[in-house]
Amino acid sequence: MRLSQVCRIQVLGYGLLVLMTIGFALQILEIYFPKSSPQIPPLHLVTKKPSPSYRTCQPKQHIMFLKTHKTAGSTILNLLHRYGERNGLVFALPYRYQFNYPYSFQSHDVKGYNVSSGQPYDIMCHHMRFNYQEVRKVMPPDTFYFTILRDPANVAESSFSYYHAYSMAFKKAPNLKAFISHPSRYYRTGDRYNNYARNPVWFDLGFDSDVPFTETYAKSGIRAVENIFNLVLLAEYFDESMILLKEELCWDLNDVVTFKLNSRETSKTLDHEDIKKLREWNKLDWNLYSYFNCTFWDKVERFGRARMDYEVKKLKERRQQLAKLCFEGSGPVMPEQIKEKALIPFQPKNEKILGWVVREDLPHEVRTYCIRMVTPEHQYKDLLDAHQFSLGASNGSV
Repeated sequence: MRLSQVCRIQVLGYGLLVLMTIGFALQILEIYFPKSSPQIPPLHLVTKKPSPSYRTCQPKQHIMFLKTHKTAGSTILNLLHRYGERNGLVFALPYRYQFNYPYSFQSHDVKGYNVSSGQPYDIMCHHMRFNYQEVRKVMPPDTFYFTILRDPANVAESSFSYYHAYSMAFKKAPNLKAFISHPSRYYRTGDRYNNYARNPVWFDLGFDSDVPFTETYAKSGIRAVENIFNLVLLAEYFDESMILLKEELCWDLNDVVTFKLNSRETSKTLDHEDIKKLREWNKLDWNLYSYFNCTFWDKVERFGRARMDYEVKKLKERRQQLAKLCFEGSGPVMPEQIKEKALIPFQPKNEKILGWVVREDLPHEVRTYCIRMVTPEHQYKDLLDAHQFSLGASNGSV
């Protein structure tokens, strides 16, 4: 056999190997990628496979997520961004990155909102201080409302670290231990950004977080949340929460696969006494969490424990598959290790927020999909904003 024939066979063999590798990657993603411009990552990147024929429900596409602080909300925001982008949905976007927080939400806080234009929005999901009457002006009547809670002791530990340079109550305290021992020594009503220092989730829900605790007040707030929100998730049981969300929204497993975003470099371990004191200091949040912890597990029981275990197992396997395909290393890394500016999360003062490194040896479409899964919320919001309003400029709509 001539050398040229041997080389030709080797080239064909290498080509076949490359095609098989790409095919394997697409098979793992279980998604078909349409052709797209290599210069601009396509906004409608992927076309989801149709749901199996046995599904009788219709996917919900009018969604309002109240993103509470330090409760894994950034990770949920990413999955909503991806779902809306993939399905061509319209977002109610803030002018910057929050809806005029910490002030109570008003419909005019939505970029481009015009009361005379009706209700063209499908998804609302960025930080706000909740105001149901104003949200209703923007979102359709059949909107699905959900939010997420976290043990207030864990919220407090995370908030102290993240907002230490911003909240006056935290700034006055020499360290977390000192704040836990005597929070009232440092906390003053009305001081700048003190909404992060006491009952922050209660505040995000639109209630007064400085009102002295009474059972009557706590129950009235819980009742209001239960009447408005279709689902309340728990950060401590994130995977179970994703399965319940998938079920309620009639979405597919791929729609709720996530990777942890906005996580810190380090966190302090709280002892039993610290947890007890922080729950007492944040008593409105603790009552709220305790109540919805019960309703959460009621929903799990109705869903079925064995079925939940099976679904969570599938979700974890899917996450592992995608992590192996998409990322360098086994987890998030320090921001200085991330070469791509678009993947570096916002860095608050005196804190390191981790991000992800996406493999460079992937086909363009696959790599773009992987990037979307770990794009920080600020960059993703800018991406959606640029697309949505460039379209609006060309067709006269939002």
